[in-house]
Amino acid sequence: MLILHCPCCGVDAEETELHAGGEAHIKRFGPGSDDDQFHDYLFMRENPKGVHFERWQHANGCGKWFHAARCTATLEVFGTYRAQTTEPPKDIRDAITAKRPGWVWREFS
Repeated sequence: MLILHCPCCGVDAEETELHAGGEAHIKRFGPGSDDDQFHDYLFMRENPKGVHFERWQHANGCGKWFHAARCTATLEVFGTYRAQTTEPPKDIRDAITAKRPGWVWREFS
């Protein structure tokens, strides 16, 4: 079972207490965006076998959203951090690099 640490309330929550919200750090386009930008926002998502950054909501807890870095192949969790963070924290990127040298995800590595 997947267990994630909620950085908002400090609880280690099982996946049954959480709600998955898809890929993290997606660039959202506002009014005035063209069709190609909207298409990319809706359909062009990462789906890697390996390191992935995701949004999660602590639905049966504090109700807040946060981000998690994990491996989709092994369910290994590298860390969690608040959703307001615009890029993965350096300590989490360093933890991933220590276990997965040469990893890449979008513009982060």
